[in-house]
Amino acid sequence: MSRTAEIRRLAAGDESAATAELTKLFADLFGLAAEGVAINRDQYSLNSLNGFLSAEGEDYFFKFHQEDGEEAMTGEYYRADILARAGLPVDMPVFVSNLPGEQVLIYRRRSDPRFSDVLRALDIATLEGRRVVAGEADAVAAERALDASIARVYLESLHPVGVAEAAAEPIHRLFHDRLVEMPGRRFPGGRLASFYLGNTVRLPGIELGWDDFASRRLVFNGRPYRRTIGELFAAAGARLRPASLADAGGVVAHGDAHNANVWYGRGAEGPVLSFYDPAFAGEHVPALIAEVKATFHNVFAHPLWLYDPAEATQRFSATVKLGEGTLVMDTDWALTPVRKALLAAKAELVWKPLLSSLKARDLLPGDWSEVIRLALFLCPTLVMNLRAGATTHTETSSAIAFGVAAMVGSEPETGEDDMTSFLAAIDPER
Repeated sequence: MSRTAEIRRLAAGDESAATAELTKLFADLFGLAAEGVAINRDQYSLNSLNGFLSAEGEDYFFKFHQEDGEEAMTGEYYRADILARAGLPVDMPVFVSNLPGEQVLIYRRRSDPRFSDVLRALDIATLEGRRVVAGEADAVAAERALDASIARVYLESLHPVGVAEAAAEPIHRLFHDRLVEMPGRRFPGGRLASFYLGNTVRLPGIELGWDDFASRRLVFNGRPYRRTIGELFAAAGARLRPASLADAGGVVAHGDAHNANVWYGRGAEGPVLSFYDPAFAGEHVPALIAEVKATFHNVFAHPLWLYDPAEATQRFSATVKLGEGTLVMDTDWALTPVRKALLAAKAELVWKPLLSSLKARDLLPGDWSEVIRLALFLCPTLVMNLRAGATTHTETSSAIAFGVAAMVGSEPETGEDDMTSFLAAIDPER
């Protein structure tokens, strides 16, 4: 087990032991005599750990991302310099270790909130009937400014990539690598196998074995979806193989810009956003998955259900019924206005220009929407175990989770939903 994996394990049950190991790690990697090391309990740290320390009279913030089997990873990680050279707003770390198994970033401590915290407060206000329109306007304006910068970099950096270049990008650790057993990429494996295969899915009033659950077509909030959860995993295992994603070229990208990796600062003319924790940044990131994590985790993962299952369970309800080969799930969950505005900004300012440029350069594969859907589907299902009781999910939040996963991954049999509207907005033929 790598040092960062061991520290994350200790942090779950013995914080004093974890902080002692962190102190040793900072000394070994950076020669820092760290004091007051404290772990930040953070609902957004699903695969990472962050916290605070002081050294030589300075206050710092640390963060590291830790993946399963990280010690076997190849390539370079935490390349903030890539983003800075491209002109993206990125907070540069003071100390960096990009060694597999010991990947750590240390920043000067900031008082700015993360964008995720700002948006969560706006979501809560809306759900409680006290919507903060001015705050939403500020947040959306900041998002639109960042999206314009991202689009500029994507269009300037877009280039054909070879299979080896595309496959070497670390962003695949967030997608296909979580579906397979390494080495050899044996499917099914990885998190797909450990989270779901052979296990039980508990939903409100219903308990199913995985094979039964995964073979049923979901009817989510009144809409039947064409593909089952099992079919979506199989399709993702085939189409999202790293070597298969070279067909749409590559771009310079952060790759994992969910809003817990974005600072919400104040500039002369209002709020400004800046990245940090570029664990999966790259220069040849496959273009069709470069903005997927930011799109899902900043929009569809909210309000509340992915990161705050207990809170979501208090605020939303879900009912589930078995049908003939179907699972009918009805919830009162829906995107809030600010999340819809963020999705519209992503569609207008990032996705549509990118896809149009891909088409103009003959780099847009015919199944581009399939690739986007499958990558979006993997965001919630493999970032954490969605089964009730396996981690923090309840039966209610698990029903919402699998319903949203089906919505983003599969076309509905009839009608439109938030995902079909998004794809229509970014279609370069329209």
